Amino acid sequence: MNDGIIKNRIKAVRRRLNKKKINCLILTKPANVTYTTGFSGSDSWVAITPAGVYLLTDSRYTEQAQNQCPSCRVIQRAGPMVEAISKLIKKLSSVQTVAIEKSTTIAAFEALKKQVKARLKSVANIIEEVRSSKDAGEIAAIRAAAQIAAQALKQTLRYIKTGITENELAGMLDFQIRKLGAVNSFDTIVAFGPNASHPHHQPGARKLKTNDSILIDFGVRYKNYCCDLTRCFAVGRPTHFYRKVYNAVQEAQAAALKMVKPGVEIRQIDAAAREVISKYGLPVYGHGTGHGLGLEVHEDPVIAANSEGRLETGMVFTIEPGVYIPGKLGVRIEDDILVSETGYKILSSNCQHLPLPPI
Repeated sequence: MNDGIIKNRIKAVRRRLNKKKINCLILTKPANVTYTTGFSGSDSWVAITPAGVYLLTDSRYTEQAQNQCPSCRVIQRAGPMVEAISKLIKKLSSVQTVAIEKSTTIAAFEALKKQVKARLKSVANIIEEVRSSKDAGEIAAIRAAAQIAAQALKQTLRYIKTGITENELAGMLDFQIRKLGAVNSFDTIVAFGPNASHPHHQPGARKLKTNDSILIDFGVRYKNYCCDLTRCFAVGRPTHFYRKVYNAVQEAQAAALKMVKPGVEIRQIDAAAREVISKYGLPVYGHGTGHGLGLEVHEDPVIAANSEGRLETGMVFTIEPGVYIPGKLGVRIEDDILVSETGYKILSSNCQHLPLPPI
């Protein structure tokens, strides 16, 4: 990762730490470690002070960290992480207030509290606030992930035939993603027919029938960044009701997209999609209308009825309304959206839909 980008991120973090009068911020969340250092390994913590950025890792990752993190001082630990971070803080005489991410385990927090003389407190969302607006490099990586996802799906669709199982189709899609040089950002969901009424269905042994429907929810991680897409297809002759549901979901997504531009209240996007589903007389989905994308497949902003805040340029998130009828069907359409200066861009626009026959 470009060293200048990392330095700019650290500057933004330090401004927030200065306002909160925090001398040292300890990061334990892997995505936040990656964001502030460029390190893509695991089992590592970061300490950010006004004077330096310290990456604490072990011998498995030392060489990798030295290559990926030129702006950091890499510290190789031999013992437990808490002991290593405590030793570092004791050497930093100017540190009086230490903050650690709220997502850290209680056990680690309590152990650190016993070993550090400085005031210790937990904080949330300092890094996430910076991460919520993506830079050009992040946007390019998410777009590339979506392009790989589209190509993998295209190559997988030709294997669809009567008798294939959900497991087999999911495995084929995962294989195509790997062949294209990426990995899954989460476990692939493939649901046939009534199984699609479970939003997070786990692929099983159900076989595809002559007249059936398919829901595929999958994601790609490329250069550490994630995409998340859902596509629904009709095999054979879809029922009139299936077409109605599909059209409703497609219209709901379009209504939500029309709301996307800087300054719009996030909850209004959610409301626009739900209003369409309700207008069709269909059950309104229980999950959110979308979620942020980046180093994690679920991050800020959350697009839901109770969401606070407004859209900002550079935010990337999904829009994924759905309709679920237990025992009958499920339809969800999900795309990855960038908030531009004047509106929005669909980063996943090249991921195909299989057109439904006209009613």
